Amino acid sequence: QMELEALRSIYEGDTCFRELSPVSFQYRIGESGDPKAFLIEVSWPETYPQTAPLISMDAFFNNTISSAIKQSILDKLMVEVEANLGTAMTYTLFEYAKDNKEVFMENQPVNTVTSVSNSIAIGTPDVPASKKKDKKEQLSKTQKRKLADKTDNKGELPRGWNWVDVIK
Repeated sequence: QMELEALRSIYEGDTCFRELSPVSFQYRIGESGDPKAFLIEVSWPETYPQTAPLISMDAFFNNTISSAIKQSILDKLMVEVEANLGTAMTYTLFEYAKDNKEVFMENQPVNTVTSVSNSIAIGTPDVPASKKKDKKEQLSKTQKRKLADKTDNKGELPRGWNWVDVIK
């Protein structure tokens, strides 16, 4: 309970931290636009401080990271877990990951996400977009007359046409 309160107070207002449940937390290491950013999920088992927490990197956010790098990050975090076994370590793990982000992601290639426009189409060849021009809205004579009565000779509405009478 004390660690839960401490985490809530430390990371209050931090957009990188997310509490999924009272025993499960996510922390994003790096900025959201950074290609080397990753997300760590820590879950506490029943006997948490004496046993290691469950650390996962299976979040959709981490899909661009290779499985070898994910495994190396998990291995390095598990070494840190072994060193802190028996104490509250969630904050320590998040800070360790933040401090060593560059070391963790040094072998990760920087892939810029591009749209898949090189798809192969089978069947009909590409047909240019229809050359149909958009029709202008046709107004009736009475609609045109009402519009002309409202506007001046330049086609502009007179000054104050949408004013509200406060006195009434």
